[in-house]
Amino acid sequence: MKVAISIPDHLFRAADRTAKRLRVPRSQLYRRALEAYLKRAERPDVTERLDAVHAKKRNGPDEAWLAHGLEALRRSEWED
Repeated sequence: MKVAISIPDHLFRAADRTAKRLRVPRSQLYRRALEAYLKRAERPDVTERLDAVHAKKRNGPDEAWLAHGLEALRRSEWED
């Protein structure tokens, strides 16, 4: 399908140079760029993914890790 779009001159020139350097037609460069952009846009945002992970966690520290850390401190040279 053919589509007409408007882009700034500097972007057109940069795309033209890149297409020549890669030895691909401009239309193929635009297609690849659009595919890559859409693939990234479909993925959940990193912040959204981290929020989802942290929402599943309990509000307090993990008791086993806390006990392990305290025991390591007791055995360390830091104690007086």
